Amino acid sequence: MNKIITITGPTASGKTRLGVALALELGGEVVSADSMQVYRRMDIGTAKPTAEERRGVPHHMLDVAEPEESYSVARYVAEAVPIVDDILARGKVPIVVGGTGLYVDSLVSARGFAAYSGVWRERLQERARTEGIAVLLRELEEIDPESAEKLHLSDEKRILRALEVWHETGKTISEHNRESRLVPPRYQACAVVLSYADRNRLRARIDQRVDEMLAAGLVDEVRGLLDSGVPRRCTAMQAIGYKELVDALDGREPLEQAVDRVKLRSRQYAKRQLTWFRRNPDARWFLWGEEPDFAACLQFATENARRMGIN
Repeated sequence: MNKIITITGPTASGKTRLGVALALELGGEVVSADSMQVYRRMDIGTAKPTAEERRGVPHHMLDVAEPEESYSVARYVAEAVPIVDDILARGKVPIVVGGTGLYVDSLVSARGFAAYSGVWRERLQERARTEGIAVLLRELEEIDPESAEKLHLSDEKRILRALEVWHETGKTISEHNRESRLVPPRYQACAVVLSYADRNRLRARIDQRVDEMLAAGLVDEVRGLLDSGVPRRCTAMQAIGYKELVDALDGREPLEQAVDRVKLRSRQYAKRQLTWFRRNPDARWFLWGEEPDFAACLQFATENARRMGIN
């Protein structure tokens, strides 16, 4: 089976730097697995690697969509698989780097996706606005109690997706997921997960990352997107760091308060990421101490990759 390396972890855990270092060490190329770095003109707020940070290593799946587009995991897999296969065919090592666990898992697993026409998504979104998400969650409880039991009112996207799958296919998303798990994986992955041993250190690093983004011009980036006509309600502008600053620029709250909300939502997102990555029993975890030790981390990742026969 074709072998790849995946580097995941919560936001601000050092994935980009390790991915580049590992690519230089093993002769690899990086394939991004970040649901927001796919968008053009969204660089600072998504922590998209700069040309200097890439150090000459080819990076794929960056800047492949306009912010106005609604990008999906199905589209990501359809576009990323040929890239990974081409890297393998050229004798290089594909190194999938990113914090969007669903993208990484879907790329590796070869699971199919339920049909999507967009019609039901729009209808359900309108109902969520007019009737409230609680009504739709109760509806899902009747259709697919197994899925509904795992969801909270704050999981609007997942509630809408579960209902959408039912209306589009006549099958519940629980049934679809069970069938998908029977499909053998597309790739064998050496999965490396980065994080901090001390949660407080991770939270501090996330706050520092947000401050660095603001200093780099995140407010101007968001303002530029709005001025260019990017809709405030599009998927890309719901990303952490963008939605909150849109509110500040529109005068709905002070900038300082919006920044505090960006930090809070980033920390909450990191917690969800860690929960997701813990589901993989085969993942190799590398936990930073007080400060990152990239030399030790690179050795750790390289040894694990070579143990799997990736050279």
